[in-house]
Amino acid sequence: MSNLMEQLNPEQQTEVKRQMAIYSQGVKEIIPTEELENKIARSLLENKPLKIKLGLDPSAPDVHLGHTVVLNKMRQFQENGHVIQLIIGDFTGKIGDPTGKSVARKQLTDEEVKHNAKTYFEQFAKVIDMEKVELHYNSKWLSKLNFEDVIKLAGKITVARLLERDDFEERIAVGKPISLHEFFYPLMQGYDSVVLESDIELGGTDQHFNILMGRHFQEKFGKEKQVALLMPLLEGLDGVEKMSKSKKNYIGIDELPQEMYGKAMSIPDELMHKYFELITDLTLEQIQSVKSRMETGELHPRDAKMLLAKTIVRIYHGHEAAETAQNDFISVFQKGSLPDEIPVMQWQGERETSIINLLVDLEMLSSKSEARRMIANRGVKVNGAQVDDSQLHVRITDGLILQVGKRKFVKLIL
Repeated sequence: MSNLMEQLNPEQQTEVKRQMAIYSQGVKEIIPTEELENKIARSLLENKPLKIKLGLDPSAPDVHLGHTVVLNKMRQFQENGHVIQLIIGDFTGKIGDPTGKSVARKQLTDEEVKHNAKTYFEQFAKVIDMEKVELHYNSKWLSKLNFEDVIKLAGKITVARLLERDDFEERIAVGKPISLHEFFYPLMQGYDSVVLESDIELGGTDQHFNILMGRHFQEKFGKEKQVALLMPLLEGLDGVEKMSKSKKNYIGIDELPQEMYGKAMSIPDELMHKYFELITDLTLEQIQSVKSRMETGELHPRDAKMLLAKTIVRIYHGHEAAETAQNDFISVFQKGSLPDEIPVMQWQGERETSIINLLVDLEMLSSKSEARRMIANRGVKVNGAQVDDSQLHVRITDGLILQVGKRKFVKLIL
């Protein structure tokens, strides 16, 4: 037991253990664990909240469940009274984090950063209390550094250390260029931690190098070193690749309840526990109960997945929407009925048109080639009847119902 733990009364010691159990849930790595325990203990002794840092370069405005892995961990710290330091990389974002990239990233403009950041805040508010977040823009301190300051900062790290990054090593190995400005990204992220005197920095495992830069520079500047808390990357619906919009294996937190529920039901069984642990608000006891009941056969995997899907929808759309989404799923997929709520669109085109044009005009599919593939795969229905002919012409009638795949429905009105 650390000296700080020995100074706590039994009730405080129990509280440290409780918080450690929560913060360790689903975490890939804590660097180092003992320092995290000491920081929590000191927080209780001094009645002073810890400062929890998350840095963001708003490179894309859409948030999906993969992003919420770190946000959910932040929520746990926030619920225990600690302070969230949310850093918007309006300065670093103009450089672009080279992590995981085989080429230099596109540098963002001021307008892109501001637009994406605003969208982030709106979506983050569904997971954490944004009113209690300390919001920082790192241009406030980074833009004030003169060239001498930058040289001094660069003097606190070796080139050999920077070249330890996997992505830099890989690019060198295959002869791909590395621009000098990319070396400064981890330096600036580390300097953010110096300025804000962060106690803990959160990030995915792909941020291992960047977050350790915070510890490195805090030590070089005579500050107490932050703890790195690294979260696993969440596989998408394919069960293989990291969840990503570009991979089309994602669940967006702004998606409609029925779409969100339907996608969640396609999560591979072997990933269910990981999803429960990383992206829901269920307690440790509730998650363990689900796992135990599945292992004993008391809970069928289908029913566990329905609980997961309903929980996800409830978090982002509320209890009523979650109940409706589940009832619609049961009605459509287990009973073969139509959902209670079908999007309605007014048709103003010709009264007869090809099925291909109809699907594209209604934006149910993005292209004619995609529409043909979907028909060939038996994924299109008109008024419940399977469409087998991509040359089919459809007579538009009031109340006509089109279905694409398992989750897309449209009712036309004239």
